[in-house]
Amino acid sequence: MPDPSLGDMRVDEFEAAAQRVAEWMAAYLRDIEQHPVLARTPPGWLREQLPAHAPDTAEDLDAVLADLDRLIVPATTHWNSPGFFAYFASSSSAAGVLGEMLSAAFNVNAMLWRTSPAATELEQVVVDWLRRLLGLPEPLFGVINDTASSSTLYALAAARESLTDLRIRDAGMSGRNDLPQLRVYASAEAHSSVDKACLVLGLGTRGVRRIAVDDAYRIDPGALRRALEEDVAAGVRPMAVVATVGTTSTTSVDSVRDVADVCGEHGVWLHVDAAYGGAAAIVPELAWVLGGAERGDSIVVNPHKWLFTPIDCSVLWTRRPDVLRAAFSLVPEYLRSDARAPEDAPDLMDYGMSLGRRFRALKLWLVLRRFGREGIVQLIRRHCEMARRLAALVEASARWELMAPAPLSVVCLRAHPSGVTDESQLDALSERVMRRVNEAGRFFLSHTRVRDRYVIRVAFGHVRATESQPDALWEELEAAQAAELSALSASGAPTPPASRPASPSSI
Repeated sequence: MPDPSLGDMRVDEFEAAAQRVAEWMAAYLRDIEQHPVLARTPPGWLREQLPAHAPDTAEDLDAVLADLDRLIVPATTHWNSPGFFAYFASSSSAAGVLGEMLSAAFNVNAMLWRTSPAATELEQVVVDWLRRLLGLPEPLFGVINDTASSSTLYALAAARESLTDLRIRDAGMSGRNDLPQLRVYASAEAHSSVDKACLVLGLGTRGVRRIAVDDAYRIDPGALRRALEEDVAAGVRPMAVVATVGTTSTTSVDSVRDVADVCGEHGVWLHVDAAYGGAAAIVPELAWVLGGAERGDSIVVNPHKWLFTPIDCSVLWTRRPDVLRAAFSLVPEYLRSDARAPEDAPDLMDYGMSLGRRFRALKLWLVLRRFGREGIVQLIRRHCEMARRLAALVEASARWELMAPAPLSVVCLRAHPSGVTDESQLDALSERVMRRVNEAGRFFLSHTRVRDRYVIRVAFGHVRATESQPDALWEELEAAQAAELSALSASGAPTPPASRPASPSSI
């Protein structure tokens, strides 16, 4: 009897092809450190290598896999490499990869409960598992979005909807003279997604007021309170406050309790952006990072940042799901289904912009089951220990400077040899050092600016990270600075002395 067809392949052909692709993926992950972490191809290189038109006839898998090795791998920046220390780690575990494969096989759209009961109900279960792991309270309603940018946008849309007297859902904002200026408050270190959300929501750039931070780059609650009072006196309507648990540049953790106190005084929606830092609360000694978050109206945590889940996966919780639903629910006739209690069988399309919703819960479910709480705790602890190791090396050196506290798994540092006091020279030296490390190919680092100083930023958090990496990276940083100083000397430029007395870290 002939093997049944899947339409594009026979079942036996699919099985053989899937086996070959799985073997390719296993080899890629096994040998990933053979590739430079940062892609070395110039802009446009891949486009030039590919034909301008799709093929007229079918091509076999051998040709595709050959081009994958020849063209795609060299033009890829390898986020799954354990040498990837840029931005925030977004490494995918093997369990997460398997979850993506299974999700693609199901290919469901979790827009309505009835379009995929399994996807809807598993999403409800898995976000509640995560809520419990993080120590967040009941009841919280959670949904999985693509990224924290979307989750923050949806949370702030709900905050706007909560101002019911403004009738924005029905009357909109355009052409109205009766609307006050609306404003969102966030620290000077908060993520740019807050600004983008305000652009989308019609608040404009004036809709965001950045609040000063303290010496540890945490929002100043006193400055926040004064800003709200000033704006209210001026006729501005506060719409929301964003507290950050793990800021992007320095991973500072705002005092959510203090921010919540200020929000309570003014009746303002509190959104807690814990996209990166929230995962740390799974570790008992780091549970403090979410202290006060139970008072937030909305909270976001990204499993694709520090929970070893493939991009994209962002969990948004709210204790006011009725407001979130009111902000987005719009049901045309062709999407109407049997009436059910929302808490029993919600139509998840009602809680955001996306009508097409991937089965993201499946990969998170596999990750949580494969590692368990203990496995996740062990990994997050290791990453924080690695950060502490690198920070200690920086603090003990006379040639480097720690530029911010390292409360979690990110270290901010810069080259600072003795005799150099010109900030522009220090900025340029740190930039050249980082470029040299990146060009070597073993590691990929990114930068930020802290107090308007150029800072090299090292983010630990890879699922396959090893305890030897801080020392290995430190050797490369030291060698890169020595090479840059030597190059300066050879060029005839003034060269600072090779060392300087150790001094307290600048934070």
